[in-house]
Amino acid sequence: MKICITSQGNNFESQIDPRFGRCAFFIIIDPDTSDFEAIKNTSAESAGGAGIQSGKFIADKQVKSVITGNVGPNAFQTLNAAGIEIITGVSGLVKDAIKKYKRGELKSTNSANVQSHFGMKGSQNA
Repeated sequence: MKICITSQGNNFESQIDPRFGRCAFFIIIDPDTSDFEAIKNTSAESAGGAGIQSGKFIADKQVKSVITGNVGPNAFQTLNAAGIEIITGVSGLVKDAIKKYKRGELKSTNSANVQSHFGMKGSQNA
């Protein structure tokens, strides 16, 4: 089983990125073994469609759950269609989110929690 955590850096000491589609890195981890890979999000600078592109990328990685600060409607729809659990409202260090996940302290959401284009440079929502 793998989970994905949006991150501002490439390790467990990094802060969780509050954006899903435009996060700096995806940290994909097996919480049972702590094996992980940090992947730079190439969709972060896209003019549009970052949430959908990121969602498809994560679905292709066969991730069970996504942990992030926020997720927009397009990303939510893409992840939800792939059967991926979506956990929003998480902040702090990646390593702390992993611990909370393992203890069952994080709860999934059933809808997007920000509007489209959240986190885009120049956006009111950034």
